[in-house]
Amino acid sequence: MDRRIFTEDHAAFRATVARFVDEEIAPHHAAWEDQGLVPRELWKRAGELGLLCTDVPEAYGGGGVADFRYNAIVTEELCRIGASGVGFPLHNDVVVPYLLAHANDEQKRRWLPGMAAGTTITAIAMTEPATGSDLAAVTTTAIPQDDGSYLLNGAKTFITNGINADLVIVVAKTDPSARHAGTSLVVVEEGMHGFTRGRKLDKIGMHAQDTAELFFDDVRVPADNLLGEPGQGFLYLMQALPQERLSIAVAAVAGAEAAVAQTVEYSQQREAFGRPIGSFQNSRFVLAELHTEVTIGRQFVDRCIELHNAGELSVDEAAMAKYWTTELLGRVVDQCVQLHGGYGYMREYPIARAFVDARVQRIYGGTNEIMKEIIGRAMGL
Repeated sequence: MDRRIFTEDHAAFRATVARFVDEEIAPHHAAWEDQGLVPRELWKRAGELGLLCTDVPEAYGGGGVADFRYNAIVTEELCRIGASGVGFPLHNDVVVPYLLAHANDEQKRRWLPGMAAGTTITAIAMTEPATGSDLAAVTTTAIPQDDGSYLLNGAKTFITNGINADLVIVVAKTDPSARHAGTSLVVVEEGMHGFTRGRKLDKIGMHAQDTAELFFDDVRVPADNLLGEPGQGFLYLMQALPQERLSIAVAAVAGAEAAVAQTVEYSQQREAFGRPIGSFQNSRFVLAELHTEVTIGRQFVDRCIELHNAGELSVDEAAMAKYWTTELLGRVVDQCVQLHGGYGYMREYPIARAFVDARVQRIYGGTNEIMKEIIGRAMGL
């Protein structure tokens, strides 16, 4: 089915992103997986081409177009080649909205130009070693001091861009006696005394992504680094999570499309019993089913993108998109590995890497069990 949510301007932007991905990421991503890190120079090159912060106003160095379709294009093109280590979507889709919505003018002038240029890499630190999807239960504290600063103590884990990040939005309790109402967002910058990075985590997939532990030991965060109002952090998180979940859904469908395309090509070339494996009824039926499901998923996600651009995407609809598409991706890559046979288990084949990369999408951004809770509550259950 034709996609009808994009204009000629989007097509031109996609061509730029696709060329960048094919020329500057695809040839090197395997090496970055071995190294466990994407080089900072890639971010700078992306900034030069205008691939970062497209929705940030031009006054702060961004593209000046508040249109999530540009974000989606960047994510889709990365997923097309399986570039799971490149953390642009976290930067563009997750961190930027917090600053646009809640930073004051001084903070925007201080942080956004570097983010758009790719010289400032960002992360957001929500999850803790003992706290997963229950964000109201975080134990990291940012206690107000007499001089207006905050004394930050705690630990975070599973932080995307955690090694490279120059700027980290940290979810912390400024009032530990409260639950939701005691949560605030503070911005920690590279070089602040007491801010250290732990190990780069050894994941089963997404090996080029610098997922890390972060530690805060009496980090004195200036009052000017409080994001928004104290005690409003939980509300800010709830307002921003639908876009994060939509971003995950965009990646899931794009990843599923790529897996099906790779498997169709493999099935046309690989022979068994004297003919291509795609000519066997089972292979045709499996691929027909997967193609149908992915096409349906694409239409739903495109509609969610339209609703989000119009400011009409609900929390439960975003949860539906995240839950269903990531489950779909899991089914697709599993079946595609099966159709590849033994080669599907070899990491030199893209489908093998896609298989392990896909698993976490049912976990991050809120587990799919939490997504079902959100959907069920919206139904009045």
